[in-house]
Amino acid sequence: MIKLAFKKLKTKKYIIQTIIFGVVFVLLYTVIDFLNMSYSEMIMEYGWYLVIINVLLNLIMATLSGFLMSLSSIMVEIKGKEGKGASLGFVSILFGMLTYGCTSCVIAFFASIGIAFSVVALPLAGLPYKLISLLLILLGLGFILYEIKQGKCKIKKQKNI
Repeated sequence: MIKLAFKKLKTKKYIIQTIIFGVVFVLLYTVIDFLNMSYSEMIMEYGWYLVIINVLLNLIMATLSGFLMSLSSIMVEIKGKEGKGASLGFVSILFGMLTYGCTSCVIAFFASIGIAFSVVALPLAGLPYKLISLLLILLGLGFILYEIKQGKCKIKKQKNI
């Protein structure tokens, strides 16, 4: 089944879908970066290396998220159900919004749902949190690929009597 999934991933429909998802995710990750600290501030405080690392991570995460979403769509098409790992790309973005956002917004959000803590300081402009987001995306890809590889037919095989 995994060969079929990768074959479908090479079709025009899924190439375009992956590119669109990738572009949307790059925009989201860039906005999240600017909510935390603008690139010019990051350059002044930490230097060029951190900006380059952040931009490269944004591109990697967006590309992987695009593949995750397309593989999830392919899995729905092949198996008729969505994979368990498909939501980890969204969880990664939600995680980023909650940790990279301004402290007062995060405090207000968590207070509204009954949690009384916040991220006090984000080291290296939130780079560790971005690495955790990357890990979540990789876990999602791993789950999706595993579920596609272990795919089973929707019709159960009958036992011989």
